[in-house]
Amino acid sequence: MNALSRLCLATVLPLAALLPAQAQSTLDKVKASGSISLAYRESSIPFSYLDDKAQPVGFGVEICDRIVDEIRKATGRADLKVTRQAVTSANRIPLLVNGTIDLECGSTTNNSDRAKQVTFAINYFYTGTRFLVKADSGIKKLGDLNNKVVVSTTGTTNFRIMRNLITEQKLPIELIGAKDHSESALLVESGRAAAFAMDDILLYGLRASAQNPASLAVVGDPIQVEPYAIMMRKDDPGIKTLVDGVLAGLMKSGEFEKLYRKWFMSPIPPKGINLNAPMDKALVDNLKALSDKPAT
Repeated sequence: MNALSRLCLATVLPLAALLPAQAQSTLDKVKASGSISLAYRESSIPFSYLDDKAQPVGFGVEICDRIVDEIRKATGRADLKVTRQAVTSANRIPLLVNGTIDLECGSTTNNSDRAKQVTFAINYFYTGTRFLVKADSGIKKLGDLNNKVVVSTTGTTNFRIMRNLITEQKLPIELIGAKDHSESALLVESGRAAAFAMDDILLYGLRASAQNPASLAVVGDPIQVEPYAIMMRKDDPGIKTLVDGVLAGLMKSGEFEKLYRKWFMSPIPPKGINLNAPMDKALVDNLKALSDKPAT
């Protein structure tokens, strides 16, 4: 190798190291590694939460397992290993983007801002922001929270909605953040916050799993209705097509409604409590529309 060749090689190698690696699709990644990582939430009842054996269970978890069955077929990996990773509202998107997790089937709102970083599947639930309060607090609506402390979980759309509402309407409400839903609920139960602002279905789940459910109430008109959807990496049409196909199949066959009744209309672990949460009209309509339209 002459001097000129060595100089060119020395120049090209550092530049090559700076170029981004070709993005690997989720299905190729799973096929090559023989493993898939599913994210779960520890307290998003009944979508994704821990049972009395500290194992992830829930509506979203079960749907994710159905998706994994199809991924086994698509990749030819009958021996596919499933690992599960706990995530929070704050770290779920970064962990998906950097490849630590491959799918997140929890209680994530599908909105336009998040769609800049990730891709969402067909919407599989619709909910609105309301408040968890002590039943004897006298709080019934947003106006009753003036000059009080309200908590919401950091990294959620609910926290952003409340922050914007307080700012735009100049409400005399102090908004604080907590790391997860369990901590937010505990702040209300302990009296350190007057209300917990969150998706109403999650509040019903937290209330049902509390030591004394009758001591808590879910109040207020929904501030904003939003869809939940399974989250995947962006610009990966293969996994999007597969996941949407599984959801569409469940919705068209009636299996989705059976799963809904199991987790929202029947006793669920660990305490055998029934949330008694009928399917919202928006979700009923989406069983036919199969829309992945985000919230604004």
